[in-house]
Amino acid sequence: MHPVLDFKTLKVFIAVVEKESFVGASKLLEMPTSNVSRCIAQLEEKLSLQLIERSTRHMKLTQAGHLLYSRAKPLLEALEQTETELTLRQMQLRGPLRICIPSESGPALLGSAIADFACQYPELEISCVTNLSGFESLRDDLDVAIIITRGQMDDSDYIARHLMTIPCTIVAAPSVIQRYGTPSHIRQFEELPCITTVSALKGAPWQFVNTKGDFETIKVKGHYRVNSGEMAGRAAVAGVGFAILAKQACQPYINDGRLIEVQFEQAAAPLQLFAVYSNRRFLPAKTRAFIDFVHQRLNP
Repeated sequence: MHPVLDFKTLKVFIAVVEKESFVGASKLLEMPTSNVSRCIAQLEEKLSLQLIERSTRHMKLTQAGHLLYSRAKPLLEALEQTETELTLRQMQLRGPLRICIPSESGPALLGSAIADFACQYPELEISCVTNLSGFESLRDDLDVAIIITRGQMDDSDYIARHLMTIPCTIVAAPSVIQRYGTPSHIRQFEELPCITTVSALKGAPWQFVNTKGDFETIKVKGHYRVNSGEMAGRAAVAGVGFAILAKQACQPYINDGRLIEVQFEQAAAPLQLFAVYSNRRFLPAKTRAFIDFVHQRLNP
């Protein structure tokens, strides 16, 4: 007895569902529309079930069609992924790899790792640009963008792999503390002078993590705005205002007394480093190898 559900038939069925037409499926699969229609008709006949309700203007899945699609989709993707991975293992990493990293902290965090990756895979043609655009940079025909974000990441059509967490803290110069006192609640920053960003991190308000692990957002009084962590740190040391900075970057200033750390029940939300790439069905081997390499270097 031949199985009713086979790889080719399921592939045609899923294409019809996702393209919402036989014509769209035929273009995707590069096969005649008549063959697509015949394949679906034969599948329904063998199952003795109607899977798709057709009309002159639209089509929709029946309950049986929904069940088949929900069960078949992940199985088909798993089979295709396995086939691709088996093929990619036999391929050398070569050709162009287009990367974007944050212009502010990217070179310090990633410069050595990317250079070492280039040495390990000399047949790759690596192009690396730096900017602050984050998700937007993926529209510039890039393979992967490494972005820094704080708090909850926005929903998007991209895949994001977490690379690193960067703890942050609130600091101010002694002169600022002397003038305004030590804040006891994060809401006080709505009235206190704060150093914030222009467009980096999308100019987002300050975020804190409460005891439940949820994010709290504070629209601080941002009277001094920069797109550079280094400039924010120098401004904090100079006494411009309170700043939320990466803990490691400002620790030397805390140690020598040029900055005072201000702590609350709610911790400053950390910065998160992500590798972001387009939501493709299969991630190219060179892109996967790069992301794995960087992740390993940042998390030894």
